[in-house]
Amino acid sequence: MKTLLLALSFPLIAAVPASAQAPATPGPPVVITSGEGIVKRAPDRAWVAIAAESRARNPQDAQRTNTDAMTAVIEKIKAAGIPAEAIQTTGYNLQPEYDYTNGKQTLRGYVARNQVQVRVDTLSKTGDVITAAVGTGATSVSNVRFDLKDRDAAEREALRLAVRDARQRAEAAASGAGVQIERILRIEEQREVDMVRPMPMAMSRTAETVSVLQAVPIEAGEMEIHARVTLTAAIR
Repeated sequence: MKTLLLALSFPLIAAVPASAQAPATPGPPVVITSGEGIVKRAPDRAWVAIAAESRARNPQDAQRTNTDAMTAVIEKIKAAGIPAEAIQTTGYNLQPEYDYTNGKQTLRGYVARNQVQVRVDTLSKTGDVITAAVGTGATSVSNVRFDLKDRDAAEREALRLAVRDARQRAEAAASGAGVQIERILRIEEQREVDMVRPMPMAMSRTAETVSVLQAVPIEAGEMEIHARVTLTAAIR
């Protein structure tokens, strides 16, 4: 939302006791505007969470089976051209599972789950990485998201556009009021938390699923980098 505030300061006259502190000198009249800058870029990097889940009657077997499965998944991901430093473990848990019948709890077994986050710097390999992981032993794929390798440059460009937008609005407001911009007093960037919109792709690994995933279509689309500022300018 664009906001505009034109504030004119005038000296105030009031009778005050001689002992009272002198009033502060009023500041110059100002105009306050907001501006927005948007930069559109095609993503060149992807992130994807890949996990393997294993079940067994006892915790040792669940852990052992899961370790074998995840080791195979990671080796296959590396074979697809992903370096070791682009693979990071983001979660591991081993816990019991229970059945409940007529209010009675019965131990069913144990489940072990290991999840890694994979950074794919060659966007075209994203589908291949997913296919390789699921075909090797991964049981779920989730949180596919896209980003820019040089995100800082895009953010700086968006900020520059936001300041230009706010300046032009300030000049238009001043012109409409029959005054002129004298100088810029303050520029404040309105920082926002970057909201990531993941694309969930959770799935169970079966022979039919693996067949379907032989060619995973991944469309990165276009990203929008936003910047917003508030500009305060003195007018005369």
